[in-house]
Amino acid sequence: MKRVAVFTSGGDAPGMNACIRAVVRGAVYHGLEVFGIRRGYSGMINGDIFQMSSHSVSNIVQRGGTVLKSARSKEFMTPEGRAKAYDQLKKFDIEGLVAIGGNGTFTGATLFFDEYGIPTVGAPGTIDNDLYGTDHTIG
Repeated sequence: MKRVAVFTSGGDAPGMNACIRAVVRGAVYHGLEVFGIRRGYSGMINGDIFQMSSHSVSNIVQRGGTVLKSARSKEFMTPEGRAKAYDQLKKFDIEGLVAIGGNGTFTGATLFFDEYGIPTVGAPGTIDNDLYGTDHTIG
């Protein structure tokens, strides 16, 4: 795996920027190219994807919300929407995803993995703390 993308989806939560920074810096440290997807699954469908670097995540920890912005996407919950998202990821040769969000984010990530097999890591980021199997989440 050489290219991964990180995105936030659903409601934002405190600490998401710290998680984004950790993902980007960790990926760069391990020799991966890392991309950001703006506005969650909506951005994935629309191709709002850009390359990130350690420099691009400097000084983001203290900022509120998520620098990648966040959105909910009804379109992604359809097979056609997920097919569009997959086509966009293929254009950028993205081979893995890091999804930061809550139960809706993880539901979408599971559907996407089941259909397209793209390895995905989920980072629990929710103020609802409604993810099974987690005692604590970002937020």
